[in-house]
Amino acid sequence: MSKAQEVGRAGESFAVGWLQDRGFTVLERNWRCARGELDIVAVDTGTGEVVAVEVKTRTGTGYGYPAEAVDRAKLRRLHALVSGFVHSTDTPRLGRRVDVLALLWPAHRSAPEAVDHYIGVTP
Repeated sequence: MSKAQEVGRAGESFAVGWLQDRGFTVLERNWRCARGELDIVAVDTGTGEVVAVEVKTRTGTGYGYPAEAVDRAKLRRLHALVSGFVHSTDTPRLGRRVDVLALLWPAHRSAPEAVDHYIGVTP
């Protein structure tokens, strides 16, 4: 596993706990179908929405801030995937949305130094 993959996995593991601490119920992690993958699928218990959470973790800003890696094409794909998840699992909820959880996690730190949660991101 590459260093980038290790950072990504650590970020996703952190994100699961972070979301649960804020009242989300995590349904799936790394949900896959023929069209792609969702990092985390959760229910926002405050709104009842099914949420696809795209986790972007970076150790620095040399290649930009983590959320900048989620472009319009990626957002369109994530919206299609969360709809596919809801339909394939018959998950009855009030709605669905895509959130981006951006983590800035320097290698020498035991936890991210910055966590930015972008709610309801659209292309």
